[in-house]
Order: sequence, then structure tokens, then C-alpha cells
Amino acid sequence: MRDWACGEYGIDPSKVVRPFYPGGDYESFDYSGGKVVVDNPPFSILSKICAFYRDRYIPFFLFAPNLTIFSSTSRNGAHMLVTDCAIEYANGAIVNTSFVTSFGDDLIRTAPDLTKLVNDTVKQVRHKSRKHLPKYAYPPELLTVTRLNKVGNVGVDFRVKASDVAFTRALDSQRAVRKAIYGGGYLLSEDKAAELKAAELKAAEDVTVWPLNDKEKQIIEKLG
Repeated sequence: MRDWACGEYGIDPSKVVRPFYPGGDYESFDYSGGKVVVDNPPFSILSKICAFYRDRYIPFFLFAPNLTIFSSTSRNGAHMLVTDCAIEYANGAIVNTSFVTSFGDDLIRTAPDLTKLVNDTVKQVRHKSRKHLPKYAYPPELLTVTRLNKVGNVGVDFRVKASDVAFTRALDSQRAVRKAIYGGGYLLSEDKAAELKAAELKAAEDVTVWPLNDKEKQIIEKLG
């Protein structure tokens, strides 16, 4: 987005500054030397920010909320680029975003190339981030909310009694590397673990799961 703005409006990249960082104070920031603000400000005070820059003739190119860009007073002193960029922010929220700027002659415009550039970049970053995320698998004897969600969402009625489970916040193998079960979990009895596994198979595919009887379970226990 910064590169696009620099190319579109002839902004010197060396002059670009980002005053909206955690704990920062944009009002006391040093804008001397022809600095240009290209940043993502708090949307809740965007109108105030735009007025601040307008009154001090500080050039800017800022993120803005897409759906309310017309009705908000953030356009006071700013031109609007309606781009509908689906930006995924650090907290994981995906927010449709447009931009406001002091540059250009048009009050309102689209920028299809900017929209495509940002959306393509977000997809690439999301793909790389997900590809490098560690993947974990729990033993079948551990009951988690996620497992219950999967079977419950397809209509499987799964129930456990207090005598069938024991609560745990982490497995010992996790504690050794300072990890834990997100939200906690329950250790299941072998019978309940087998029942849950069957329920998961049923949830994954519309199949009939044939259970083992007591005699067959006894045979299995003697194997190996």
C-alpha cells in the first residue's frame, strides 16, 4: 500500500512516517522536513486525525473504514479512495478497508489496482503464516471442545458422566515444552474414547459404525 501511494502521488519513500504505533502520540510526533504520514490510524478518531493534519498542512494517506467512509466526517479535509480491501489485521480480524488522503484532485475515486494489490498480498501473507503454524494432534483419550463441536454440529448426541473423565489443563508432554490445551480438556476412559472416535467417524462420513461387544474387547486386550 505504501509503495502504491508513493508511485501514484510521487511521494518520496524516505519521507514516509508511521506515527500510529502502540503508545505513540501522533499530535506530538515530529513531522518536520516534509514528512508524509502513511499509516493505519484508530478509526474511532479518524475525523479528528484528518482535521489535525489538514490544519497543519501535513500530507497523509490513511486507512479508513470502507462501509462508513461516506457518512463519517473523516472526509473533512480528505479525499476518499473506495477500495474495499479485505485486510487481515494482527488480531485476526478481517476488515473491509478503504483509504483517505490529502493527495489528488478527486473527492471520491476507486482504485482497482490498489484493491487487487492489497487483497493479493493479504492472501499471500495468510498462506505463508498458516503454512508455518505448528500442527498438534491429541491422543483419542483426550476430550476437547473442538472435538465435541464437530460431532455435535452434525447431529451426533454424545454424552459423558463425571466418572468417565478427569479434567486436565495440559498433558505432561506439553508441560515439558511449556504448552497447554487451549481451554483445557478431559481425559476419557477407554470405552468413552472409542465411542467418541466412532462418533467422529460418523460425523466425517455418513457411514454405519459397527461397535465391538464385550467379548471382542476382551480378545483385543489379550492381543500383542
